Amino acid sequence: MSKMYHYASVSKALEDLKEKGFTVDFNINDQDIIQNPSHYEIQHIYRYEGKSNPDDEATVYGIQSVSGQKGVFVAGYAANSDNDAAKVLLDLTIKDRNS
Repeated sequence: MSKMYHYASVSKALEDLKEKGFTVDFNINDQDIIQNPSHYEIQHIYRYEGKSNPDDEATVYGIQSVSGQKGVFVAGYAANSDNDAAKVLLDLTIKDRNS
């Protein structure tokens, strides 16, 4: 089950996740998330909302793979509509809420 947090900045969310052992950058290999979404579990969601511009919004996911790797995926507001991995993660989030 994922937990959602709100932070003042993306860097603060990344710092907090790093302290929790989420050190892999899943943005680098997002194709595996797209091809194998069942191999990933979202454990934390951090949301950053820009005060003046909606384009400043971002979501930071704390993810664990079935192999035990813990890492992060950062999706900007515009990326949610354009990035396939961000769409997969959003779908995983929605499914988790329905469970």
